[in-house]
Amino acid sequence: MTPTELSEQEEHLFEVLSGKRFLQMEGLSNEVPFFIYHYAPEDALAIAGSRKRIKNRLANGGIDVREINLYDLSVEMLKDRGVWDRLLALEPEQDKADFRELLQGMLDPQLHLAPAIRAKLAEGDFDVFFLTGIGEVFPYIRSHNVLNNLQSVVTGKPMLMFFPGRYEQSDTLGSSLVLFGRMKDDQYYRAKDILEQGA
Repeated sequence: MTPTELSEQEEHLFEVLSGKRFLQMEGLSNEVPFFIYHYAPEDALAIAGSRKRIKNRLANGGIDVREINLYDLSVEMLKDRGVWDRLLALEPEQDKADFRELLQGMLDPQLHLAPAIRAKLAEGDFDVFFLTGIGEVFPYIRSHNVLNNLQSVVTGKPMLMFFPGRYEQSDTLGSSLVLFGRMKDDQYYRAKDILEQGA
């Protein structure tokens, strides 16, 4: 992405996110208020800077953003359960597939992640929820599983997931999350592409 394209997308995001229509979740036709901002993985650092600027601009306009990074939340959960150090010691010696399975059980979206996110969202009022850290938690947490389990957790506020890859939408095949532009995570059709939203 060129600096000009990044600047244009940043401006678009700010306009949409600060708009009354978005904040009041108008025109969703009873759909969940989930939006995806997909970008090329190689642009992740530039996008992180852009996200920070957008949050600051929104805050200056009185719009509070609650951001949850899935990687940071996962580490926090594992530390709170007292297993972080044991996992670090175990990881170099254990078979990768077995280790992934172990982490998937400990960070199950329905049993563990969704309740942890619910608790974080209940810590105070906010206007928009940013979900980040998607690429850092692959393959032990899959984004479509998280989204499916957040439908009953994120209610009454719009959510924007920052996704390093493509969100492909097709009339015949439905919508798919393609992580890093290479791995089809799974079909997820309920979110809307934020870049296609009007301000």
